[in-house]
Amino acid sequence: MSTPQDWTPPTSAATRPGRDRPGRDHVVAGLKGTDEGGADLVQLLTPEGVRVPDPRFDSYAADVDVEMLKGLYRDLVLVRRFDREGNALQRQGQLGIWVPLLGQEAAQIGAGRAMAPQDMAFPSYREHGVAWTRGVDPTDLLGIFRGTDHGSWDPREKGFHLYTIVIGNQCLNATGYAMGQKFEGKVGGDDAEATMCFFGDGATSQGDVHEGFVWAAVYDAPVVFYCQNNQWAISEPTERQTRVPLYKRAQGYGFPGIRVDGNDVIACLAVTRWALEECRTGNGPVLVEAFTYRMDAHTTSDDPTRYRLADELELWKLKDPIERVRVHLVRSLGVEPEFFDDVQAQADELAARFRQFCVDMPAPAPDRMFSQVYAEGSPAVDAQREEFLAYHASFEGAS
Repeated sequence: MSTPQDWTPPTSAATRPGRDRPGRDHVVAGLKGTDEGGADLVQLLTPEGVRVPDPRFDSYAADVDVEMLKGLYRDLVLVRRFDREGNALQRQGQLGIWVPLLGQEAAQIGAGRAMAPQDMAFPSYREHGVAWTRGVDPTDLLGIFRGTDHGSWDPREKGFHLYTIVIGNQCLNATGYAMGQKFEGKVGGDDAEATMCFFGDGATSQGDVHEGFVWAAVYDAPVVFYCQNNQWAISEPTERQTRVPLYKRAQGYGFPGIRVDGNDVIACLAVTRWALEECRTGNGPVLVEAFTYRMDAHTTSDDPTRYRLADELELWKLKDPIERVRVHLVRSLGVEPEFFDDVQAQADELAARFRQFCVDMPAPAPDRMFSQVYAEGSPAVDAQREEFLAYHASFEGAS
């Protein structure tokens, strides 16, 4: 990999036009410099659907035959379909908010499918694809965005922690969990474990992330820090957060960093397998920067047209993570149209089940907010509960 001295930083904020909002010329110039992720980008499947060799990582994708790639394609399509349904449900008033993952499917499916059953994942609030790979039913996500629960799956059973809303906080949780794996002797051996922490480029500006880096490095914690750089921290472009590519920040903490094409599901799978292997054998931590793009809004409360250009979105549509797999399956592997029709039918069936489950969700009882707060009863919470229920019952027609 090249050193930070090899990298030329973008025009500074002090000299470019429009400090409060990037000018068109600045945005276009930035795209030309970063839309391919740089010379260090690991890519095994081009946007045109061509499989390209990489001697460093080909062995980590050696088992990706036609059947496995069809399975990955199915993952990508089904996850995108229920994500789009979640967006629609929010617009129709069925959800309070939805966090889209459109465009980031390959980054999540590749990483999620690289994990072993004994590994543990700590997500932010956008990892619907990783949840899918860990066996979490999409309907289990709905309570979070409908405001009825914090997640209805068992994190230990699934190896997938509950969603984290506080930006970057999961990095501390993941580091602590990985330190526990190290202290308990779960590094090395056939049943070795590792932890994955998922976050976005915006989170790299949070202190929690850097504190996690420090502790993980000091204790050689078996944690893969998986940054999905989707180019925009809500309305702030990456260049306003860092002078160096994000993966190179790992050098300052003394552990490896690598950048992978986040729209290439094969590359994401291979690089994550490598990173997890490093951690399980005692060479962790590792920082992976999945270079991708958020095709939709940050959340359904965001309007991306206010801070980015349509030209930028159109450019990234040409790098669509699903389309490149489809093209490869058709042109290089001879997969027949019937397969794609069947996958689409499965996606529509999942979306219908997802929608019906959401519409039929019962409203929680008034005391729901007081339940499952503490492992054991608390006199203070019990008193608050009784006071609230009495107040609620005082209204005519209360139920």
